[in-house]
Amino acid sequence: MSERASSLSGASGTELLRLSGVRKSFGDHVVLREVDLTIEPGQCVVLIGASGSGKSTLLRCVNLLEVVDDGVITFEGRDITDPQVDGDEVRSRMGMVFQAYNLFPHLDVIGNVTLALRLVHGVEAREARSRGLAMLDRVGLSEKALARPDDLSGGQQQRVAIARALVANPRLMLLDEVTSALDPELVGEVLDLLTELKGEGVTMLLNTHEMGFARDVADQVCFLHDGRIHERGSPDQVIGDPQEERTRAFLSRIRA
Repeated sequence: MSERASSLSGASGTELLRLSGVRKSFGDHVVLREVDLTIEPGQCVVLIGASGSGKSTLLRCVNLLEVVDDGVITFEGRDITDPQVDGDEVRSRMGMVFQAYNLFPHLDVIGNVTLALRLVHGVEAREARSRGLAMLDRVGLSEKALARPDDLSGGQQQRVAIARALVANPRLMLLDEVTSALDPELVGEVLDLLTELKGEGVTMLLNTHEMGFARDVADQVCFLHDGRIHERGSPDQVIGDPQEERTRAFLSRIRA
């Protein structure tokens, strides 16, 4: 594993993230029910399931954008659901990528990539720019550093969003349906980048409807239904030979 991948993933063999009995409701609507999940450094864990099954809410709970009602989330050995925990400090060690890109239209590409480095992590402007340009080169967009987001394709905007999340060397990447807003011909370039990141040892938790990507790249696949993980295991097991009827029904709809 490269030095950069090691810094992103942490020491091998150490549990990075654990969810234990996590519950989340919005009013009377229960979205997550007793969710248990463990991620080791360097793993890619893929959440699959129909819209409304709780996948995005699970990611938002991990990133402390939503407060869990019950259960514990442990990150780097620390209970981050403790009310005394500084959420901004926790989020500074995670990278979150949303399906809608969430780029600032008034900033150029390099400005978007380096903003959090400067304002959150306190990196000096020249160093931040150097790191930002290196990351843009890494995602194949160095020539777009001075472009505005509106001048980019959807796939390019999503790669900028991924570069922004990666540039601070997060311990964990969270990716929420990052290809669902893309035209079909642009999906491949983003999935290719995620595949490369997996090869570098970047730890990822993501949800997607791209079953081919999940089959080829995931270490573990979790099928969510009605806020519960109904089936989990290797891609060969969950996608190739699912044991639960609900999993089989979902995969049949996706393939159709």
